[in-house]
Amino acid sequence: MITARAAATFEPVGRSVAAARAFVRDTLQGWGFPDVIDDAVVLTSELVTNAVVHAGTSADVLCVRTDAGVRIEVSDRYPERELPLQTPTRQFGGLDREGGRGLMLCTALAACWGVEYGATQKKVWFRLDLDDRPAGTRSAGPALPVEALPVADPRVRVAVVQIDGTGGISAWNDDAAHLFGYTADQVTGKPLADLAAWPHTPGTSTGIAEALRLSRWEGSYGIRGADGRVIPVYASHLRVRDNEGAPSTVCLLVRDEERAVLQSPPRSSGADASTDRGTAADPFEVFIGSPAPDDLDGLLQRTVERARDMLDGDAAYLLLATDDETELEVRASTGLPSARQRFARVPVEAGTGRYGSARLPSVHDDLNAVPGAVPLLTDTGLRSVVTVPLKVEGRLTGSLGVAAEAPHRYGNEEALRLQFAADRIALAVESARLGELERLRRGSLSFLVEASDLLAGTLDRDQTLALMAQMTVPTLATWCAVYTIADQSSEPELSYVLHEDEDLIDGLKALLAKVAPPDPVPTPGARIWTAPARAAHSEALRSSLRSVGLTDVPESSPAPGVSLTTAAAVGGETVVLPLVARNRVIGMLTLGKPTDDHFRQEIVELAEDLSRRAALALDNARLYSERTAISQSLQRSLLPPGLPDVPGVEVDVIYRAAGEGNEVGGDFYDLFPIRDGAYGFAIGDVCGTGPEAAAVTGLARHALRLLAREGFGGPAVLERLNAAILDEGARSRFLTLLYGELWPQEDGSALLKVVCAGHPLPLRLRPDGTVEPAADPQPLLGVMDDLELYEQPVTLDPGDVLLCVTDGVTERREGSRMLGDDGLADVLATCTGLNAGAVSARILRAVERFAAEPPSDDMAILAMRMPERPTE
Repeated sequence: MITARAAATFEPVGRSVAAARAFVRDTLQGWGFPDVIDDAVVLTSELVTNAVVHAGTSADVLCVRTDAGVRIEVSDRYPERELPLQTPTRQFGGLDREGGRGLMLCTALAACWGVEYGATQKKVWFRLDLDDRPAGTRSAGPALPVEALPVADPRVRVAVVQIDGTGGISAWNDDAAHLFGYTADQVTGKPLADLAAWPHTPGTSTGIAEALRLSRWEGSYGIRGADGRVIPVYASHLRVRDNEGAPSTVCLLVRDEERAVLQSPPRSSGADASTDRGTAADPFEVFIGSPAPDDLDGLLQRTVERARDMLDGDAAYLLLATDDETELEVRASTGLPSARQRFARVPVEAGTGRYGSARLPSVHDDLNAVPGAVPLLTDTGLRSVVTVPLKVEGRLTGSLGVAAEAPHRYGNEEALRLQFAADRIALAVESARLGELERLRRGSLSFLVEASDLLAGTLDRDQTLALMAQMTVPTLATWCAVYTIADQSSEPELSYVLHEDEDLIDGLKALLAKVAPPDPVPTPGARIWTAPARAAHSEALRSSLRSVGLTDVPESSPAPGVSLTTAAAVGGETVVLPLVARNRVIGMLTLGKPTDDHFRQEIVELAEDLSRRAALALDNARLYSERTAISQSLQRSLLPPGLPDVPGVEVDVIYRAAGEGNEVGGDFYDLFPIRDGAYGFAIGDVCGTGPEAAAVTGLARHALRLLAREGFGGPAVLERLNAAILDEGARSRFLTLLYGELWPQEDGSALLKVVCAGHPLPLRLRPDGTVEPAADPQPLLGVMDDLELYEQPVTLDPGDVLLCVTDGVTERREGSRMLGDDGLADVLATCTGLNAGAVSARILRAVERFAAEPPSDDMAILAMRMPERPTE
């Protein structure tokens, strides 16, 4: 007689199997049939799997309650697919085969079962009877006909296998040798996993190697026998210690159809687990398993999986609180869509009601009735949810939640069970989190020290921008963009873009160029910037429409794949950090993640520290660049713009300014026309560098030209220049100067008048290789008032060379050695037959090769040569 009915339909998707199990469990629990729940759930799971996975159709599940027991029917829409019925010539598949297990389970567990084929569906049904159990019985299965009983050997054999601390087999009894065909000598020392036909129990995530480390474990796996066949076994593992304290594992194995010999009866949820010694087991290990993961991510992932399984849910998640307990970060989840990625944040206080806070346990029967009550589950299809807080010493440290697609799945009983588990793991989670934070802080400190060293090692603006981006990608972000602001009236300018995938840099740069830059807000701290993600999605949409011909395609538009790839690369969270230096916003550092990805709080805080250091380095580079530009501009103004053509004379000049940034001041040279047929030349060296030296340099060069063109001779020019230098007072600098006047002659020679005021003497090279000084030394300028200078005539014949240099050439050093005047003369003696350009180049090459270190002083080289006349 039928006393109750319950029916449900499940779509052909994988999660329907879990939903069907929950439906049958809830139905039988409500009818008061707890003794047959486990068998009914197992059989329903197998039959619904056949329908929605193998047959690929929806499944109808009907539960019928009678006075004697319960009948469950599972129907699919694939009547043409026959079931593999057992015949004398055809046996059900073993556990290592894809199909056939459901019917074998029906034979073993159900009182009776059958298959009905119709025109539109196929129905498999089974009946579980409620037999009276004798007093004292802990567990019992249904009565089966003799022909349905499993076939066993003449006697049941129990293989006893001992596993030592290294994981190798240390003991192998006779029953094990009979069951699997290996002698003890053949397997001793080998890992048990080497004999396993599959690595873990079907439908679980526990591997054999992991199961051997647990204090106790039961489950099924396959052992490949000596003949190559897979033998399904049911195993019971117990972790023990020997007399010396060494750990080992005792494994009892029987054929899978004889599992009742070893299988432990299910314990009630309220029973306390205990060890063989009678001491209470650790509740944390009872929930997490032993050994517990030693890393935070592994611990959190194990927690959500165990919580989901404990409440038979479709999804579970665990969030950790930020330091200020105002937000929660998603740190682990299972069963949630990809949009709920790690490090997404939700507020702790989501509403004003009692269930609007993560600080209290909450149960929602149907999220459709209260949209937005659990922001993390919005638009996921999950209907019922139970969440509990994780607290340590009264402080909120996290939140644990389990959700199901069906409404009204959870109540106060499930909340209490989940809260009990959360209380057992909260301290371990907090301890692991603090350990991770300590490692992150140490790593962050090391990162910032290295970043500071790199940023301090350059004063080049472009290199500083590149370093800023390269230090953040991929360590802190997937991509980075740096905006700079020239002055307070200027708009932010996109200066540098970097992505961890170099192929996406151009697309990212083009996308950001179309987006208005973020506002230069001086408020410290990171802020969310949504413009790049919106622009990326818009570009991807337009690209997709163009690809199907719905809109006109401009010639400059990128290919659809490029836009879609760029959108995925930029579609995640983007944060902007201001670059503030000397109380002014000089730019923005923008960090981004790919689609649906988020920044964790520790990374954002590290990026804020980096942005402060980077801002100061960027501003220092800007100031240095400005100073260098001014210095170079002044340096160029102190040198002649070009050299005039002197008839009949080859002239070549080489100038090398030493030091980074080319400090103004130092050496100078000049060659200029005085009047028709007469030319003046000069080469000098001002003491020191900087603005004072630059002032004397400019004064000397312009005074020489002015006085020479006024008709003054060489001594008069230098005496007046000396007076002008002394008039500078404290800003004056002494000056060494070689000044001369040149008159080219029609016969190919040249007449010179030279005054050498404290400067290295000019050298004259004759065609026969003879080198001699072309002038005598006289007092330098800028030291004394009364100077009596004189000029010395010099005649340059065809083929002669006159070489004038500054002391940066003659004082070139390598340790205690110095090139000197004699060394310069030796080099010049090798230049016979060379033109003026080749002579100056050889002198420079000799100076550079004289020492391994680069020159530390300015150098000026002036070479003049009288070409030889061809012989007739």
